[in-house]
Amino acid sequence: MKIVSICPSNTELVEYLGLTSSLVGVDDYSDWPESIKDLPKLGPDLSINMDKVEELKPDLVLASLTVPGMERNIEELKRRNIPYIIIPNPTTMSEIVEGLLYLGEATNRIHRAELTSDRFNHIIDDYIERRKQVRVEKTIYWEWWAKPVFTPGAENWLTEMSHLAGGKNIFEDKKEKSVKTDWDEVRKRNPDVISIVWVGVQHSRVDPKQILRRPQWNQMKAIKNKQLYILEEPYFCRPSPRLLIGLRKIANLLHPDIYPCYRADEDPLLDTRML
Repeated sequence: MKIVSICPSNTELVEYLGLTSSLVGVDDYSDWPESIKDLPKLGPDLSINMDKVEELKPDLVLASLTVPGMERNIEELKRRNIPYIIIPNPTTMSEIVEGLLYLGEATNRIHRAELTSDRFNHIIDDYIERRKQVRVEKTIYWEWWAKPVFTPGAENWLTEMSHLAGGKNIFEDKKEKSVKTDWDEVRKRNPDVISIVWVGVQHSRVDPKQILRRPQWNQMKAIKNKQLYILEEPYFCRPSPRLLIGLRKIANLLHPDIYPCYRADEDPLLDTRML
């Protein structure tokens, strides 16, 4: 089977199913696993070059609707009669495995998908148990974008991740998946922790000094207590099982006495020594 993935999270699902060798092309933002680096790049996920996709003659294109604007890709795949599926768009950590199972069924890898799903759920169950040991939860501000400011609301996996990690998303009172707000409102909510994960931006390119210069932000608990973290976007912003890496990291930052140590080179879903 020749597979094309036009979304980074779908490319990652392919790896968890052991199908990466079947990939013949990916979008520009797909960067994991390392073995895909030499594959044809088909453009950014919101502007896929469908001529290139068609030239690859894929048996299946893995599409997504995780970001507004991706509908154009679907329309063009339909128009050209290119076979495709749309991976379900999750809003919670628990729904991540639904996409994995869906893709497993579509590619005859259902057994692998079920085993991986079971392990994913086992890890989540362990965090649920550890969460019971947390006496004081820490409030977290997640920043997806800076101008305008966007942050996750209640219907978002980062809200669930916050809870599993012994924390609370300060914007969980907003039911939306993504909330538009401003720096002053964040300051008023005064979080214990600030986590910066700008979508599509490598964490090494984010300058914390820019954040520290925001008006009156030096008055917030998070800044006073040096709890500003610039985190790896792929571990927090993509709906794939790699969110478990992000969960391990933020949980250990919040409550290192309760949660497993974070090691950058380990994937909890693939590490048999996970806990």
